[in-house]
Amino acid sequence: MRDGGRLAAAIEVLDDIETRHRPARLALKTWGERSRFAGSKDRAFVSGLVLDVLRKRRSLGWRMGADSNRAAAIGALRFEWGWTSQAIAEACADEDHGPGALSAAEAAALETPADLAAAPDPVRGDYPDWLDEDLGRAFGARRVDEAQALAQRAPVDLRVNLLKSDPVRALKALSPLGPETVDLLEGAIRIPAPDPARRAGAVETIPAFSKGWFEVQDLGSQIAASCAGEVKGRQVLDLCAGGGGKTLALASVMGNTGQIYAYDSDARRLTDTIRRGERAGVRNLQIRSPVSPDPLAGLEGKMDVVFIDAPCSGSGSWRRHPDTKWRLSPEALERRMADQDQVLDHGATFARPGGRLIYVTCSILPREDEDRVEAFLERQGGAFITRPATERPELAPWLTPQGYLRLTPAGAQTDGFFVAVLERAR
Repeated sequence: MRDGGRLAAAIEVLDDIETRHRPARLALKTWGERSRFAGSKDRAFVSGLVLDVLRKRRSLGWRMGADSNRAAAIGALRFEWGWTSQAIAEACADEDHGPGALSAAEAAALETPADLAAAPDPVRGDYPDWLDEDLGRAFGARRVDEAQALAQRAPVDLRVNLLKSDPVRALKALSPLGPETVDLLEGAIRIPAPDPARRAGAVETIPAFSKGWFEVQDLGSQIAASCAGEVKGRQVLDLCAGGGGKTLALASVMGNTGQIYAYDSDARRLTDTIRRGERAGVRNLQIRSPVSPDPLAGLEGKMDVVFIDAPCSGSGSWRRHPDTKWRLSPEALERRMADQDQVLDHGATFARPGGRLIYVTCSILPREDEDRVEAFLERQGGAFITRPATERPELAPWLTPQGYLRLTPAGAQTDGFFVAVLERAR
């Protein structure tokens, strides 16, 4: 495809996402199925441009002086990808493939964009107006900086599976992809974010991946799992296991000792946990499926660790799923908060006296984080007490005054995560 056709395709996908309220992943998949002529480089270009527009939709529109997908896509090429105005004009004017010649206003905006410093905070930070108060509670005067970091492209993080490999061997196996070690957590490996217009090397093509040497998992998620503390030989319940990322992280450090139980209210998600657990060499994993009657019977009051990766807004993962910040609504957030209250109360029934309850969200919003923990503690009437989320000094800068852990890309260079560690009174 020529540049004009790629640009037109990206605008088409953006229009599909907006008008049909579809997830970006599905809209891109639909376009790909209709565009069999598009090669891998074309697909990487279109996908990269669509996601970059979604990351910075409001600030791009402000700089272009127009609130349209076309203006934002053209602006992304200029201000994010570094294209010249001439190159953009040529792509747009391609009679057979382009989206149409630049208007005089578009050409002027590319040369002299509106001053972003004069824009309101939600525009500069690329987030919905209604979330301004929430971000202000979390970050105060730093909210624009934090939001801007959530609008950047994310690297690929990997977790070394200690059941089958070690960091040195894993780094060597991943050498074709340019891996880097991460200081914050031993066993974490990072592959820097690629050029948005190019197809990144796939981790799955590395033979050691099929052998179970490592798993794709954001550094923040790995750190959250580490907050479970000592788990070797313990009884551990992952109550919202999903695809099993944190289940496998916990199993890796358990060293096939003790027992880890994985449960999720959606049985379909657990199919990945089974497959990934087999590849990782996990032998102490027991799946508790919701298709069974009373699937968690017998675990009440017996768990040393109850790990709750709660359903949430996903605001901490806006770098990877930028379309979700525009689909999130106040009503959806209220539903998530109700889910979080329910799963906390449910999880509490499984912790033994002295057992720990680890509450985790991939959210940066206090209403899903501190507020839910404080409400839970009040409902429990002294049955649980808070503990510092981590004792590791390198993570101390991200502990809140209450001892909770809040990770963000601006601070820890991770996705946004919140962790609270609670202990049942003896």
